[in-house]
Amino acid sequence: MDNNCAVNPVIAYYDGIAAHYDNASADYSEEQLEDLDEAREQLATLLAGHRILELGCGTGAWTEVLAESADFVLATDASAAMLDLARMHGEDLDNVDYRLVDALALPDDLGSGDDKFTAVFMAGLWSRLTRDQQEALLLSLKKRLGKDVLLVVFDDAYVETESATIARTDLQGNTHEFQLDADGNRHELVKNYPTDSYLRKRLDKVGREIKIARWEFYWVLTCRLK
Repeated sequence: MDNNCAVNPVIAYYDGIAAHYDNASADYSEEQLEDLDEAREQLATLLAGHRILELGCGTGAWTEVLAESADFVLATDASAAMLDLARMHGEDLDNVDYRLVDALALPDDLGSGDDKFTAVFMAGLWSRLTRDQQEALLLSLKKRLGKDVLLVVFDDAYVETESATIARTDLQGNTHEFQLDADGNRHELVKNYPTDSYLRKRLDKVGREIKIARWEFYWVLTCRLK
């Protein structure tokens, strides 16, 4: 894990801000919170009764939402510090297990044997992956979890004057932004804001029944793995 943090600035950044991450919601606008409330209600209903692999669980805010209606949730994150907070927040959730997992290096035993997942959920992870990493993740999920598994991807929409300023776009088309950590240090991180057409083109290789919905501040994509 230490080696991964050394080469992955996103993981290193979230390890560094974990202790302060719970205060982030205090900066949300009323409209943003309304979007989140609506999304939480709809996604909890959509994922009711599922055995869910959650990728990039962060401090566990979405884990708690999923656990309300899911049969089981395996909450995973590549940041040990964030995962520790998720465990603390979810200590009373009987249908949730936690595991340190890099979504870009899924372990061979994940979802094997009788421990099958019927759904995969990620919130905020997709936008932090480069286009190449997104494709690698999708192919890995298809290979390891098999067909008909429900995939749900939830992430930020770009909102003028609200979203962080795009710092640059690289040669592969990935956009990057600057974020400050708790000590005021500036980090350049990948932050992609995909169009619907891009999402459909990317997911068409591995998914069917692709559906995309958007609020002002967020979007969600659902599909079934082929």
